Amino acid sequence: HPASSVEIKKRILRTVVKEIVATKQDDTIRALVHWQGGDHTEIVFEKNHTGEHRWATDVATIDIVRALARTLADQGVAAVINRLGKRTAKGHTWTAARICTLRKDHRIPAYREGERQERRELTVTEVATLLGISAPTVIRLIRVGRLPASQACLGAPWIIQQVDVDNYLARRAADRPQSDNSNQLSIDLQ
Repeated sequence: HPASSVEIKKRILRTVVKEIVATKQDDTIRALVHWQGGDHTEIVFEKNHTGEHRWATDVATIDIVRALARTLADQGVAAVINRLGKRTAKGHTWTAARICTLRKDHRIPAYREGERQERRELTVTEVATLLGISAPTVIRLIRVGRLPASQACLGAPWIIQQVDVDNYLARRAADRPQSDNSNQLSIDLQ
């Protein structure tokens, strides 16, 4: 029973197991369990390699960190992963230091300031400023499919390619009716 004490579990185990003989061969361990009733059970399993242990971060979290590290510093990555409810292998919340350690263990490069701009990637706020509209309007354009964008995962910042913003501006200019009267203003309804 899960609520029973460790001492009781040990006493029960000693009652049913006579001895365990373990031998090591290369990367495998062979355990022969001699039961009190005279039966024998053989268990064969692989040894853990150097650096392997039961405390391993799941692959999905590592993939999310790899994607987020392209656009956010470690503190930002930790915040997004914590919002997703992901925990470390030991059940702790993520911090910038833990993200840094995970990145180093898996050879994931750190985000460098200006790296996103070199790839000509923009955030929602940058696009809003560029287009002269609000950030919620940019998100609405993304959701209705008028402005292509991507997210590393739910809750991560939207990333919009500069070329997609340029294409949107060209389509918007082409769709706008032109008037002969230079004093007439147009209202941009999104």
